[in-house]
Amino acid sequence: MKSVSVAIVGFGKIAQDQHVSALNDNAAFTLDAVASRNASLEGVAHFRDIQTLLDERPDIQAISLCAPPQVRYRQARAAIAAGKHVMLEKPPGATLSEVEDLRAQAERAGVTLFATWHSRCAAGVAQAREWLSARRVTSVNVQWKEDVRRWHPGQEWIWEAGGLGVFDPGINALSIITAILPEPFFLTQGELEVPVNRQGPIAATLAFRDVHDADIRAEFDWRQTGSQTWDIHIETDAGPLSLTQGGSRLTIGDEVVLEGGDAEYPGLYARFAELIANGESDVDVTPLRHVADAFLLGQRVSVEAFNE
Repeated sequence: MKSVSVAIVGFGKIAQDQHVSALNDNAAFTLDAVASRNASLEGVAHFRDIQTLLDERPDIQAISLCAPPQVRYRQARAAIAAGKHVMLEKPPGATLSEVEDLRAQAERAGVTLFATWHSRCAAGVAQAREWLSARRVTSVNVQWKEDVRRWHPGQEWIWEAGGLGVFDPGINALSIITAILPEPFFLTQGELEVPVNRQGPIAATLAFRDVHDADIRAEFDWRQTGSQTWDIHIETDAGPLSLTQGGSRLTIGDEVVLEGGDAEYPGLYARFAELIANGESDVDVTPLRHVADAFLLGQRVSVEAFNE
């Protein structure tokens, strides 16, 4: 089958570090263009913005949208109107309403829309979901702590409205637990720590309950230095399960049953190719809905100013 011609729109750190290699390693796609105000890729056509790309390269069939969420709705809308398949980096938009409208537009246009959650493609996630499906969860403890200076150097958009603050990484943990837990769960209380010079939180502590009253707690923090922590520990009626190292290491009981490499972005592009081939879309906003609930229900606490 002929490969799909794809362009990356928004060429920041994640696009450069993850998307390019995943595309180059997938025979279903050919990376033919980049649209970005600030960066380009040697040997690939470059455009300053998405509209110029769409006007000058009608042969492009798909857009991988990696721009900040605050501008993503208009870009995705333009791409869909031009008949392009669209893959959205996480989070899929600044608001739930935007993403729902994009879903409707894609359906009317007959194109694929894929709202991605890369952490769901981590090596241990699928097996964890399968094992938990036959168990009763009694408690969950999520520790997702990293250094914002290391992962988002100089990226002011993450602190602004719609940028999510610490939920930018925290939503990765939420994307995993919404995928693996056998029952839906709901926020009961939360605390968001917001630096006095920022709009977005730098840390958050959340408490959830599922339909069986299991205690689910999550701690997100962007101030951690040294080793980074991306761990999920789950107690069940059949013993404990842990997903650590961002979901790439699965432990059941005392046994490490799987320890895989970095499969996240290759997994996303494999799924995108499948959706395009089948004429389908995949738009799950559940992780973003939990973040919206946290902003709605969580208590905001001011903390000292933060500067990189």
